[in-house]
Amino acid sequence: MAGTHAGRVDRPSPWPWLVPVVALVAGALFASSVRAAQGQDIRPDQAMLPDLIRSQNRTNEQRSAEVDRLQAEVDDTTAALAPGDLDTQRLERQANELAPVAGRTEVQGPSLRVELHDARLPNGEVPDGADPDDYVIHQQDVQAVVNALWAGGAEAMMLQDQRVISTSAVRCVGNTLILQGRVYSPPYVITALGDRDRLREALRTDAEVENLRQWSLAVGLGYDVTTLPDDTRYPAYIGSIVPAHAAVPAT
Repeated sequence: MAGTHAGRVDRPSPWPWLVPVVALVAGALFASSVRAAQGQDIRPDQAMLPDLIRSQNRTNEQRSAEVDRLQAEVDDTTAALAPGDLDTQRLERQANELAPVAGRTEVQGPSLRVELHDARLPNGEVPDGADPDDYVIHQQDVQAVVNALWAGGAEAMMLQDQRVISTSAVRCVGNTLILQGRVYSPPYVITALGDRDRLREALRTDAEVENLRQWSLAVGLGYDVTTLPDDTRYPAYIGSIVPAHAAVPAT
């Protein structure tokens, strides 16, 4: 009868060559993981991030204070080395005249405060079908308020606990703001010194700020404007003032 089994047929087992291949692949993956992690966990614990941010902020504050101390020593040494140098005296006079405009001196005066915060959602949950990005404050929102206040004649400005000037960069990464090496979470507070009526009018008439106000009404984003006392203080700006580009104004 055709097709009948002729009995058991022995075939070579694949394991003698399969096991070394599996071991080789596993070793390569392990080595890649070690190189990628550089000796650390590939997925660090996200719960440690706030502590790391706070620790880095403290380090930045200490280094900023050290920079201030060293800069004061440099200024004192420069003045002592050339007390009778007319060119040095002239440059020092010019620097002193420009210091208030550049934000290098402490000032105080009537002020306005704008506070921005993410929408406060019930149970912290975004409604079904909604875009989560619509419920948080973004970099362009902070920048819109800052630009409007400058346009309204602000003479000095603070963002969070730092003095900012016209060249200060406002950058956000995810849901945090980075300013001069420090990281901040909402709410974001912008304080401006100047004619409060002009500052309010500048906020009211700015198209981007108006868009932010409309979103605040639609989804509950925080946009609050508060009047501050006439003696509100602003520390001197301590960051570097090194423009990357310059242009001659049109005559």
